[in-house]
Amino acid sequence: MGPPQIPVYTSKTEMVTLQKDFVGQTYGLFDISIRARVDGYLEGIHFEEGGNVKKGQLLYSIDPAPLDAKVAEAMSVVAQAKTNLVKAESDYKRYKPLAESNAVSQSDYDAALASYGAAKASLEAAEASLAYAKIQQGYTKIYSPIAGIIGRSEAKVGDYVGREPNPVVLNTVSRLDTILVQFHITELQYLNIINFTRAKETVSNPQKNGKPDIELYFADGSRHTHNGKIDFVGRNIDPTTGTLMVQASFPNPEMLVRPGQFARLRVSLDHPNEKVIIPLKCLQEVQGQYNIFVVDKDNKIEFRTVDIGETLQDMVIINAGLNANEQVVMEGLSRVRTGMTIIPQEKEFKSVRNKQQ
Repeated sequence: MGPPQIPVYTSKTEMVTLQKDFVGQTYGLFDISIRARVDGYLEGIHFEEGGNVKKGQLLYSIDPAPLDAKVAEAMSVVAQAKTNLVKAESDYKRYKPLAESNAVSQSDYDAALASYGAAKASLEAAEASLAYAKIQQGYTKIYSPIAGIIGRSEAKVGDYVGREPNPVVLNTVSRLDTILVQFHITELQYLNIINFTRAKETVSNPQKNGKPDIELYFADGSRHTHNGKIDFVGRNIDPTTGTLMVQASFPNPEMLVRPGQFARLRVSLDHPNEKVIIPLKCLQEVQGQYNIFVVDKDNKIEFRTVDIGETLQDMVIINAGLNANEQVVMEGLSRVRTGMTIIPQEKEFKSVRNKQQ
């Protein structure tokens, strides 16, 4: 029998950017909780749930009657304090020239002076109490702090709000023109993949060679139309989880991405470099070592141990042990042995990477 025909693959080089996938959760650029700062019965809801609101727009109103009464009470105290001040000032002005001519005792003058000072202090305290009562009264109207999308109201008209067990957080307004995604990397990933200098470079240069560093994919496999950048790396490794929090931001002008979604991020970790890649099926693993069968110029089988890099789905990067344009046995690995002569049969390999690119 003649030499067998064995399917082979000719190794190629590609410009490869090393990437890593992470799972994160989305947040709005601002997610502001709307709270009741005073307690009372909810009197009105002045927005459409799930709709857009403007900054300063009235959202909720709380029954102001109890606080109106406190304002009226504080105003009466101020009026009384002003009356007392007028009387104390009049007594002081009358006693002062009499005391200078020794027509009244020094103790009477000192008492008039003290009463005058106490009356002024009482008026200041009453005015401060009135200002505080008006501030509390103003809290019965709750306005949106930002422009954005508002959610479902956690309270209805007639509910008593502002104290437990009734909801203290009435709603949340989110600004969504930019979406934030927070994800975590392990300490080992940080040390081996994004060491300090490369992490610093990634953060300060979010786009290399004009290509974005981060892509966002959703649960259905679709890709966000806008690319993002890393804008925050946590200060410390969380000792309870052994992870480091990283935050990325993405433009979201259509406001399609909403807070609370779980998404997959693909982060570029290096500049594009020319790498030798072959199909994953060409490899044999024996006790942690990876081997391949290479066809030399005389069509004889040569056994080699190779150093592999990142796996690219159904392809793998070869760091050492194989050069470009060398033929590697792709099928029938159990049929070949070192020194064996074969008839190499070039076979095309359709990688799933090509379908996704």
